[in-house]
Amino acid sequence: MATKKVTAVIKLQCPAGAATPAPPIGPALGPHGVSAPKFVQEFNDRTKNMERGLIIPVVLTVYADKSYTFILKTPPAAVLIKKALKIEKGSGNPLLNKVGTLSKKDLEEIAKTKLPDVNANDLEAAKKIIAGTARSMGVEVEQ
Repeated sequence: MATKKVTAVIKLQCPAGAATPAPPIGPALGPHGVSAPKFVQEFNDRTKNMERGLIIPVVLTVYADKSYTFILKTPPAAVLIKKALKIEKGSGNPLLNKVGTLSKKDLEEIAKTKLPDVNANDLEAAKKIIAGTARSMGVEVEQ
């Protein structure tokens, strides 16, 4: 069997179980001939067991015959940090204004969640990456 010719790779961030064909999804898929309502229904079906509204990155591969496949990634580290601290957003000035403190337990939990998608060989390296993201958001990390 011959492999299909890839015409586009589209990266999107959609809310789990609550995606709609409205912008930004519809305009991103339209030029490539992908049916936005069909994609949204498949995406919502695959994410119905996740926390509703949690941002999920998607890598959508579009083929020459207008068919597609998509891969779900883990939520962005910043989203998981905000969820763990129950804050709306990070600091506007992370050096001067701190918005919270991330516990070691939360840091490890987020690192375990992100391990498949982060560029790290082990949990310790993943924890350092997550800690760096937290610091850039104005969140202190427990030592």
